[in-house]
Amino acid sequence: MADHDHIIVGSGINALVAAAMLSAKGKRVLVLERSDRFGGCMRTDEITLPGFHHDVMAATFVLFLTSPAHAALGEDLARHGLEFCHTPHPTAVLRPDGSSLVLTTDRKTNIKAFNAVASGDGDRHAADVGAIEADAPFLFGLLGGELWSWQTAKLLAGQAWKRGLRGLAAWIGEALRPMRAWLESSYQSELARALYAPWVLHTGLTTEASYGGQMGKVIAFALEAAGAPVVKGGAGQAAAAFKSLIEKNGGELRLNCDVDQILVENGRANGVRLADGTTISADNVICSVAPGQLYRRLLRDDASDLPESTVQDLNTFRHGRGNFQLHYAIDGPIRWKSEGLEDVALIHLADGIDSVSKSSNEAERGMLPETPTICVGQPHRLDPSRCPEGKSILWLQIPDAPRTVKGDAAGKIATSGGWDEATREAFADRIEEILASHITGFRESVLARKAYSPTDLETMNINLVGGDPYGGACALDQFFIWRPFARSANNATAISNLHHIGASTHPGPGLGGGSGFLLAKRLGA
Repeated sequence: MADHDHIIVGSGINALVAAAMLSAKGKRVLVLERSDRFGGCMRTDEITLPGFHHDVMAATFVLFLTSPAHAALGEDLARHGLEFCHTPHPTAVLRPDGSSLVLTTDRKTNIKAFNAVASGDGDRHAADVGAIEADAPFLFGLLGGELWSWQTAKLLAGQAWKRGLRGLAAWIGEALRPMRAWLESSYQSELARALYAPWVLHTGLTTEASYGGQMGKVIAFALEAAGAPVVKGGAGQAAAAFKSLIEKNGGELRLNCDVDQILVENGRANGVRLADGTTISADNVICSVAPGQLYRRLLRDDASDLPESTVQDLNTFRHGRGNFQLHYAIDGPIRWKSEGLEDVALIHLADGIDSVSKSSNEAERGMLPETPTICVGQPHRLDPSRCPEGKSILWLQIPDAPRTVKGDAAGKIATSGGWDEATREAFADRIEEILASHITGFRESVLARKAYSPTDLETMNINLVGGDPYGGACALDQFFIWRPFARSANNATAISNLHHIGASTHPGPGLGGGSGFLLAKRLGA
């Protein structure tokens, strides 16, 4: 008899969702995490000054709050300490000229605000989010469901019957439109376009990439419906709640356990070997890792037994842009020069579609963007426990940083071919200059800052290859039924009883926990 029913390698959101669901069914579950804390990208630390609790990577939990995983586990997790903090102002855009537009969680307010900047834009917003709302059972079943299944086949057949084949084909064609095509054909105001354009970067896409427009509509709907919640006490508290729940269910979690190799016999995974030589057996091995980690490291001794198609797929698999993080401890409040931004959860500093397109293109070519697209979070406004009274925290994410540095698009920062400390801090200075231009007395109020380059993020989490937080490029050829590989089918691998979950697999990146949920259901949870 095996030591465990399921060994789960890694402890990100998908791993924890799977562990919680399987252990709730009485399965003997063991979670093995190579680092000194659970949670993957859900990590909270005092990285600037004591008493300032920063979400080092992931911060906003709208995808989890609206997911099937939360529907299944939310009540149990709440009993184990998971609590969300909200604001009625989830996002806004702030342009270089100081103009801004805020999205709220009230549709009537949004319609009025959009129509105020351009007649008809508010009605267009209502139509767009209303269409997502009407299509929700089909759309979210397709985006987050089991793709290779009778359930999805029935879902598509039902839509073909309802819409007709040409109608369904037209719907799919519309869904494949890029963000730029959607915004430029729908909204008259540059402000409305600028509000949504940066969000495409958070899906791992660009303004010109296929299906970016549909993802933009989904994000608009989700933000309006559920806001941009943060976890009380920090994202790390979400991991702590999962740990407590899994242990209550009888599951086990171990830190500082570096899985060195998956044990395979006669084409079947039957356990793992740790870096210290310890072997642990299991009926199933579930890996929440990037493809390179799975096939080139954990299966290195069995690589010759893998199908040639898997080797070819792995060689052509590509990662996306890197991520850059910048954190501030601030003395006093954030004094925005533009009104109405004090309680907004996430503010994008961007001029519009063209600026987002330019910065992401520069990053994809290995250049430091001249004017990066900046996402600014104010978690202390939702959760005052994050910092001492009278102080503030800023969480900055730059989703268009180059994975490898080939040069500087502005020609001002000397680069050495990598993310060394000098390059990181010079790029942080560029970001700070943009930020400071929008906040009164900003530099005088800074108590401390901490920057993380894409290389720093990969050092903390080996699955963030080149600082890519999305588990691989999310272009159409590497998404949906083609994620991570063209011949992929659900979470299966070429090795029996070895399952692959995480951001690199369908339904893709984010904090929804989708792949962990789908696999757990398939394994009997």
